Amino acid sequence: MVTGAAGFIGGHLVEALAANGWIVTGLDNFDTFYDPAVKRATVAGFPESIRMIEADVRDPVRLAEIFEEGKFTTVIHLAALAGVRPSIEQPASYVETNVNGTLNILEACRHAGVKRLLFASSSSVYGAGQSPPFREASAISRTLSPYAATKVAGEHLCAVYSHLHGLQTTCLRFFTVYGPRQRPDLAIRTFARLMTHDQEITMFGDGSSLRDYTFIEDLVTGMRQILDAEPVPFEVVNLGSGRTISLIEMIREIGNAFGCEPKIVQLPPRACDMETTHADISVARERFGYQPKWTFAEGIKRFAEWFRATGQA
Repeated sequence: MVTGAAGFIGGHLVEALAANGWIVTGLDNFDTFYDPAVKRATVAGFPESIRMIEADVRDPVRLAEIFEEGKFTTVIHLAALAGVRPSIEQPASYVETNVNGTLNILEACRHAGVKRLLFASSSSVYGAGQSPPFREASAISRTLSPYAATKVAGEHLCAVYSHLHGLQTTCLRFFTVYGPRQRPDLAIRTFARLMTHDQEITMFGDGSSLRDYTFIEDLVTGMRQILDAEPVPFEVVNLGSGRTISLIEMIREIGNAFGCEPKIVQLPPRACDMETTHADISVARERFGYQPKWTFAEGIKRFAEWFRATGQA
């Protein structure tokens, strides 16, 4: 079972799992955070072997029915309200979906006898006061947004269910995933849309902030390696590139990929934005053989090819 299967990461993952011989059921509620037609187009391209169910992780009764029928051995829980900045405006919605929804998934796993869970966490949990590169063993105490706080809560709930109920759980801290079919609200796709239509883009801060960008194919490969490995009762794993790119470099690479000169409007930095995200990927590399292959320039080129092919440029 993959929750959030119609989303950017979920869509790529279920396709890869099906191609690798897994029997996959996808679950998604086609939320209106961005145009549901984007998600439905993703699902329309799935192989016929993938079963899709439209349901909401906030509905524990429906989840119980689905899990009882499905007899799943493994659950990958990606479904969530995403985005740091929107969470500031709608904190209650984020808690309801990301915390209570995760609790509902854990309860469904417990009652249906699911043995293994992978939970999608986020690099945003590291917040302030961390020395990069970020290590999984670091104390998490100063998150900067409601979204980040919901992911910390999700990790703690996973730890509890591992301890009390024997659910083998891996919390995956994703670092800024990008690539073809990326969500339309994310910076790379937003910048590409504006730049290719000769419009201004907004840059918060002086462009020196750093992000660890993870190409979608590297992320999916890492998740498959984790699935193939012998599980332990509970662990947390960073999945990033292990490299950083500044905001201004990111903008320039997009401009290079599309042959555009960016028109930048600079605004002050925002309190909810982390200055740096940088994954220490030594745990993923040493335990699972994870080795990201895509450079940022190569990944942006592939993204640009997809973007042009869909007629958005």
